[in-house]
Amino acid sequence: MGIMSEYIKKGMSAHDLEAELLKLIKQYNKKMNTYLIVYASAICKPSIPDISLNMDDYYTIFDLLRSVDSNNLDFYIETPGGSGEAAEEIVRCLRSKFDYVNFVVSGEAKSAGTIVVLSGNEILMTQSGSLGPIDAQMRIGRSTISAYDYMEWIKNKHALANKEGRLNPFDATMIAQISPGELGGVEHSLNFAKDLVVNWLAEYKFKDWNQKETTGVEVTEELKLERAQEIASELINHGKWRSHGRSLKIKDLEEIGLKIKKIDGDPILADIVYRIQIIIKMLFNSTGTYKIFATGDEKLFRNATPMNNPPQIPQAVIGNAEVADAQINCPRCGTVHQLYAKFVHNSKVDSDFIRKGFKPFPKNNKLLCQCGFEMDLNGVKNQLETQIQ
Repeated sequence: MGIMSEYIKKGMSAHDLEAELLKLIKQYNKKMNTYLIVYASAICKPSIPDISLNMDDYYTIFDLLRSVDSNNLDFYIETPGGSGEAAEEIVRCLRSKFDYVNFVVSGEAKSAGTIVVLSGNEILMTQSGSLGPIDAQMRIGRSTISAYDYMEWIKNKHALANKEGRLNPFDATMIAQISPGELGGVEHSLNFAKDLVVNWLAEYKFKDWNQKETTGVEVTEELKLERAQEIASELINHGKWRSHGRSLKIKDLEEIGLKIKKIDGDPILADIVYRIQIIIKMLFNSTGTYKIFATGDEKLFRNATPMNNPPQIPQAVIGNAEVADAQINCPRCGTVHQLYAKFVHNSKVDSDFIRKGFKPFPKNNKLLCQCGFEMDLNGVKNQLETQIQ
């Protein structure tokens, strides 16, 4: 029986899944003698803009780890990517506090997530885990394109102009629209990720690489930088990978010179990590949660609640309202839930709204749909309380 089938058969609620996640993190800590933090984004919910790695994530991670008393940190990460600047801040935070930082990848850690992972002393991956290319993506007109491809196109046109003495009218028109500032911005975007990766690989990943395994030759700082340059150049080469979303598995990473610790070689560790991955997936699929930050001590979930309309409070009684209503859409099955919240003790309010087909606002701020999807209504409650105060 698969892990997900096992949990589904148990009929675990969202609360049960959250408790299981914290239990698994503690098991991981005991097994590895370290302190694990889980950071995961719902890649399955691309319509939510906030799923990308951003500065808010940095501040949350900083807060969760600020009082942790440990020299070692393991960092479980799932992200589609995001801000390179936020990635840099997260790594600075981790490196200022912990002597050894290892990254655990069992899902996807793409783009800026890959940049973060490459700052680790060790990279631990399961067979299902993947990193991705780190070529910067930038907005040109109405399209998002690879900065690497953009620079390669310009270089090719420059070489063609030198060879033939001219460009065809179409290419000439395109080139004429590129300003020096834009060109410089593209170059900086491309080099930003590469510089971070080169420096971090040489300083952290290759920290204990003192001699070559095959020849026994001493590894100098110059050799570490040279190897880091080679790896970074491979990862930004969009021409090699063809797609920014390409999944780079253990074999791909080893072929470009990265040493990966294979989690599947340790059955006990693999079971813990795969269970963490499945619990995260089940929470994303059965609740409005789109980001998870968790340690063995605490957890913080970010939730999105879809509504047909904002809570309705008549303008004339805002600040002195007795009741408000809201329509909540279940994102899984589409069922519309009509809720009411009352702010005074009045039994007539209950009878009137129940007669209209409304249900009272849940006391625990959790709305469980008949399809099994659980919605967090804390945001709706906060909005209501703000309006009536």
